[in-house]
Amino acid sequence: MRTAYSVETVRTAERELMARLPDGALMQRAAAGLAAACADILGGVYGSRVVLLVGSGDNGGDALYAGARLARRGAGVTAVLLSPDRTHPGGLAALRRAGGSVVRPEAAEGPIDRADLVVDGIVGIGGKGGLRPDAARLAEAAERSRAAVVAVDLPSGVEADTGEVRGDAVRADFTVTFGAYKPALLIDPGREYAGFVRLVDIGLDPYLPDEPDVEALQHADVAALLPVPTAESDKYRRGVVGVAAGSARYPGAAVLAVAGALHGGAGAVRYVGPAADEVIARFPETLVSDRGPRKAGRVQAWATGPGAGDDAATVAEVLAADVPVLIDADGLRLADRDAVRERTAPTLMTPHAGEAAALLGVDREQVERARLTSARELAARYGATVLLKGSTTLVAGPDGGPVRVNATGTPWLATAGSGDVLSGLAGSLLASGLAPRDAGSVAAYLHGLAGRYASDGAPAAAQDVAAAIPDAWRDVRD
Repeated sequence: MRTAYSVETVRTAERELMARLPDGALMQRAAAGLAAACADILGGVYGSRVVLLVGSGDNGGDALYAGARLARRGAGVTAVLLSPDRTHPGGLAALRRAGGSVVRPEAAEGPIDRADLVVDGIVGIGGKGGLRPDAARLAEAAERSRAAVVAVDLPSGVEADTGEVRGDAVRADFTVTFGAYKPALLIDPGREYAGFVRLVDIGLDPYLPDEPDVEALQHADVAALLPVPTAESDKYRRGVVGVAAGSARYPGAAVLAVAGALHGGAGAVRYVGPAADEVIARFPETLVSDRGPRKAGRVQAWATGPGAGDDAATVAEVLAADVPVLIDADGLRLADRDAVRERTAPTLMTPHAGEAAALLGVDREQVERARLTSARELAARYGATVLLKGSTTLVAGPDGGPVRVNATGTPWLATAGSGDVLSGLAGSLLASGLAPRDAGSVAAYLHGLAGRYASDGAPAAAQDVAAAIPDAWRDVRD
């Protein structure tokens, strides 16, 4: 599992470690790791041209010490000092001893244009807001150049704890981060600015808490959560998921939600709604009912909302059930907030940014800019687990624990009906016994992989994604 920690947590761990090390040893560890990563990117250090964008404080110090190491190996290193009076003195002295040169920002564009590598050491992990004008001009020059851009710990202008970008920021090709991942390196829009991320071990692990702020499942974590039938299993012991979805106008939503549910590990799928004929025609193994959720038969979980139109009565009936419930699409608009909060059984809500914005009463742009904050706030407001869909999917629980982040998807998943498949898949995992946070996380992971398999670099329809779920499942298991 990949874990990320807040700035405050990382700094506390750093202080505890530094108290046990000689003065400056921790910065030297970071600089050594940064220099090694830069050398790998350059391929050959000798004769290469490196520009350091150096702000005040330790972030700039890391860049200067790393630059000194590269200079001693034969690189031509130029440091651009954005705050000459507050530049890390030890790092600057080390660079000069190694033969590096120094220029002011107004003379930097020429060296940047000729550089093979630009190192962003402008702002550390405590930075807030966008870059100042001088720094923004340098970041723009670096982006225009042919040089690879390497961020120190985090791209400058990106907020470490949230991934928010409130103004100009460095767009890095690589980020070398120290000791632990920061949430912004895993969550968009910050993740988009970070490029490829390399974690350098500087000895922080023993000083970090057991519970991170953000975590990302890997194949092994998902494999451990996947439901697997035993020799004694039958379709009912494996779990039955109810799907209350679709309408006369949107029968396809019901078909796609059922498609996702059939591939999600539950033993059977019950469908309730006006699209029974379409569902049976496509999936004859589905159990259908026209008597409403309350009389459809026993289920271990419900998924409701995709294509529901204005059928608030069915959504309300599902919410009254004493089993886990997933709410998506139209169901999010139709569900009464008090009814959701008063539920005693778990609830999983799966909005995209626009739906989350409507529920929170804010603009969609605000949700997209502050995805982590929005997911946490929505979970707290509704007392439910929230799966916020997007380029990085976030799963936040109402208890305030670690937020799960998933980035297995592909932009080709932005297609009509893809979310309906995800709803059915997650509902099926709920019925098989997974807790809402696990069901949402595993569903997002498999759905993203299935999207990759289905598209393979080309457009894919939602039904293709559903059909590719078994391939994703086998990939994780194997």
